[in-house]
Amino acid sequence: MKNEISRRGFMSIIPAAAVGVLLSKNSIFAKNANGPELGKPNSKFGGVQVGVITYSFRSMPHDIDQLLQFCVASNISAIEMMGDPAETFAGKPINPIKMPPIPPKGGQPQRPPLTDEQKKEMADYNRRVAEWRATASMDKFVEIGKKFKEAGITIYAFKPNAFGANNTDAEIEYGMKAAKALGATSVTVEIPTDTNQTKRLGDFGSKHKVYVGYHAHLQANDTLWDTALAQSPYNSLNLDCGHYIAVGGKNTKESLLALIEAKHDRITSMHMKDRTADGKNNLSWGQGDTPIKDILLLVKNKKYPIPVTVELEYDIPEGSDAVKEVAKCVEYAKKILV
Repeated sequence: MKNEISRRGFMSIIPAAAVGVLLSKNSIFAKNANGPELGKPNSKFGGVQVGVITYSFRSMPHDIDQLLQFCVASNISAIEMMGDPAETFAGKPINPIKMPPIPPKGGQPQRPPLTDEQKKEMADYNRRVAEWRATASMDKFVEIGKKFKEAGITIYAFKPNAFGANNTDAEIEYGMKAAKALGATSVTVEIPTDTNQTKRLGDFGSKHKVYVGYHAHLQANDTLWDTALAQSPYNSLNLDCGHYIAVGGKNTKESLLALIEAKHDRITSMHMKDRTADGKNNLSWGQGDTPIKDILLLVKNKKYPIPVTVELEYDIPEGSDAVKEVAKCVEYAKKILV
């Protein structure tokens, strides 16, 4: 596949309803004073970098080039990249077990339990992936980083499934090297329950000078990350503000803002979604209890160099899609910050 973005190819994959917007005189595709046909996205507002985790586009199957085009169409200039598109582009073995389709609203696929035979297949597949990662060239990751950079998109974090307790040391090193090849300064992973694993990852982070951002769900509290942070200067927070608020109880707007202020120098990225404090709902931005405006203004006013990452998890409305909804979130943030 060609590295350059084809305008015709781009128009063939985006929703037809979006074409008029993209071709308008104010769009990123309009010629600027210097004459280039394809402008560059810009989602940095008031000094705050708004980005997206590419998991947000899971309802729209894509390869690495289509992913880039989704980001441009959303006016996203910085991303946390999930592992699969990048690793597939780099030659990772193909999973022999067919995955269930992603629901059209972008939820999680409902995977039936694996049979004994499928478990054997998966174990063999994981072994082959580990072997591939141990010797994989970084050339393709450098190529990805270059093509995104040329399109005006920074990759600030990378999230392959290479940092678990069952992954080999070689896989962890591979993940760190791939992140650096992409141009990222951090990798992200769900926070382990075993502190030996956060120590292990922190040590690899120190070795490769790559931050490890730990993401939490409903176990989030103000002290959850303390042990990991003490273990290594390269252990950090990938703070999910929506999940934090969804815990309820002591996790309040005030405590979240205080946590950000207290740990700002150890937060390498933040996920943003709008959840309700009872943990039941994930809503369009501005409809839930996550103090999105307060967080954005805190980051702006304090000049914290923390990317604020759109994580699209609310139900996609009828007639819309993930690209349009991510773009709405970006505009929501822009109106607050500009």
